[in-house]
Amino acid sequence: MGEQARIDRRDEAPAQLRLRRLIPPGEPAGVAEIVRGFGLWERPAGGPRDRPRVLLNMISTADGRATLEGRSGGLSGAADRELFHALRLPVDAVLVGAGTVRAERYRRLIRDRPSRALRLQRGLSEEPLACIVSRSLALGPGIPLLEDPDARVVVLTPSEGQLPDAGARVDYVRAARDGELDLGEALARLHRDLSVGVLLCEGGPHLGAQLLAAGLLDELYLSVSPRLAGGDPPSGPALRILAGAELRPPAELQLLGALESDSHLFLRYGVATPERVSRETTPSSSLAS
Repeated sequence: MGEQARIDRRDEAPAQLRLRRLIPPGEPAGVAEIVRGFGLWERPAGGPRDRPRVLLNMISTADGRATLEGRSGGLSGAADRELFHALRLPVDAVLVGAGTVRAERYRRLIRDRPSRALRLQRGLSEEPLACIVSRSLALGPGIPLLEDPDARVVVLTPSEGQLPDAGARVDYVRAARDGELDLGEALARLHRDLSVGVLLCEGGPHLGAQLLAAGLLDELYLSVSPRLAGGDPPSGPALRILAGAELRPPAELQLLGALESDSHLFLRYGVATPERVSRETTPSSSLAS
């Protein structure tokens, strides 16, 4: 998802919104209860991974459009916005591409005090690390997240440069291979050096595709908006939730759950992670600039 328009419209959500549980079947439930059922608050000891558990949260129209007029805010509904925020609560870090940060004007990830207090009670930091993938560090001025003195940002990059001075605390995870970002190594360092156990990716489509192609994605959370958009924008083909080279073979998904509210569907998939494609098939340079 990763869409600031959906963030800024949070207060429009009904206070007692409940979602119908379709798969597995069950009584309607509020968003907080549903997210608890995903098991994201738990941090199992041990395990084979040397990287975080990685989740991708995206939205699309029923005909596959991930944006309208370049942004995704127009696709969302009240339940989608609540889920968007609720998925941020139990994770250690939120990952987003530089293009999405610029387009959506990202802000602090968790701004309300009760949510920050809940994280502290659960043994987490007040808010997740804000992790930005940027190859060239061309983020530009005026991004609220980078100007906020209370924000902590980690930039994943192959570059040896630095962003201009900003209000936020900015650290770097530098992982290069042949001049491009080694995404697998960068995530391993987040896990090893910054104790990131659960990582939520909010896009954009190039970054999501790269995670998937590299076998780094564990779950997909997909909101299906009850809209048909059709057409392509003047700038070229419309974005889908994944962009870039075709995956060969296509990734296999397992449906873990389905929810519904006001004709919006919310699908949770497990992602099979065999070796899929080579680095040459999906170059890292498409991730972000």
